[in-house]
Amino acid sequence: MKTLTFVIPVYNEEKRLEKTFKALLKGVFFAGISLEKIIFVDDGSTDKTMSQIKKHKSRIQKKTKAKIKIINYKGNKGKGYAVKKGMLTSKSDYTLLFDADMSTPITEFKKFIPFIKKNIPVIIGTRKNGESTVVKPQPLYRQILGRGFTLLSNLILNTKVTDFTCGFKAFSKIAKNEIFTYSKIKRWGYDAEIIYLATKTGLEIQEKAVKWSDDKRSKVNVLRDIFESFKELIEIRTNDYKGAYDRIKVFKSFVYLR
Repeated sequence: MKTLTFVIPVYNEEKRLEKTFKALLKGVFFAGISLEKIIFVDDGSTDKTMSQIKKHKSRIQKKTKAKIKIINYKGNKGKGYAVKKGMLTSKSDYTLLFDADMSTPITEFKKFIPFIKKNIPVIIGTRKNGESTVVKPQPLYRQILGRGFTLLSNLILNTKVTDFTCGFKAFSKIAKNEIFTYSKIKRWGYDAEIIYLATKTGLEIQEKAVKWSDDKRSKVNVLRDIFESFKELIEIRTNDYKGAYDRIKVFKSFVYLR
């Protein structure tokens, strides 16, 4: 039986955590998978995020049979930083990363299980391959900007994925440790860096269409964050040119994953 950890980055989520708690308190059970830990990473919240997590901690642990770990620190350092902290804390066979707004329901993880059984090291949810179910779409201008960012990311990074920024991704232990040990991007461009590093390792990346619904309370400032993410794409390439990723392991056989 494979073990699983959830990593949930949070920043000033007091108005959206109710959806997270509701989903977890329904119980999380997947055939052949043992959920052993849920890691909340609080990226310097200044609202009641921490107190809410602590309030619901025992109930969630009792319902899910999983241990809850809370990582918090002072000052907002960026989602990429928070994700890295949580991912490198996990010790499970697989680690699932998802957002507190539950744009993709936890139950969609069942679509990943066939790939986990095949030891696929990197599995990413996609909203853009023509097979996903978008319950509530983003405004048209955000869809257009998102397509542009995907096209630009694939062009600059020489990758081939349909959706960089869907916040629903799973990594095997070896893939997770290799990728996040060398990741550098601390803010919104971290998704692109993760996919780029996964590509550099030679590990197989599998996309799977998932159900997704837009949350109007998203913290993304489209114009600002698209510009910042573009700068981070250049930073990824610069990091690579300077040798920041040279020590990452290149896998030539999937025997390492079994």
